[in-house]
Amino acid sequence: MVAVPDVRFWADQGGMLLRRARHAASMRQKELAVVSGTSRTTLSAYEHGRKSPTLETAGRILDAAGFRLTLEPKECFTREVAADGRAFFVPAHLRRLPAGQALGMAWRGDRVYDLADREQRRAAYAWLLCEGGPQDLLEHVDGVLLVELWEDLDLPPAIRAAWAPVIAKID
Repeated sequence: MVAVPDVRFWADQGGMLLRRARHAASMRQKELAVVSGTSRTTLSAYEHGRKSPTLETAGRILDAAGFRLTLEPKECFTREVAADGRAFFVPAHLRRLPAGQALGMAWRGDRVYDLADREQRRAAYAWLLCEGGPQDLLEHVDGVLLVELWEDLDLPPAIRAAWAPVIAKID
């Protein structure tokens, strides 16, 4: 059975989201309230988790601050074990990274990989798929770039087999 966070958790999260959007837009509560068609006291209650806006109202407030309410899949990983006993992680899905991140640098100890260089990206991805943790994968592996490299990656059979369904979703 999956534990469901209580209503208070979601009220706090929603309040934090609205507050972050307002701050990022450099707006005061009164200004955002007027532009979004709500009162300052109601906006304050939303931001402090004392009230929860409807989805429509939250969308309207975020829109007024210059943001969009979107649906994004959760980052979920399965922990697998290779034949040699080493653990590796496989995501439920692959995502696109911003270009600067996808083609940036990746570090492994003293070794630096330039992900803009295809051969270095190939070596980095092979290492990341075999030994990288969830955070490493989220930070450095771009779904489309991985699919493009897939056939050229030197991976143990168990790791290739575990990742194949994820690749197939994009391919």
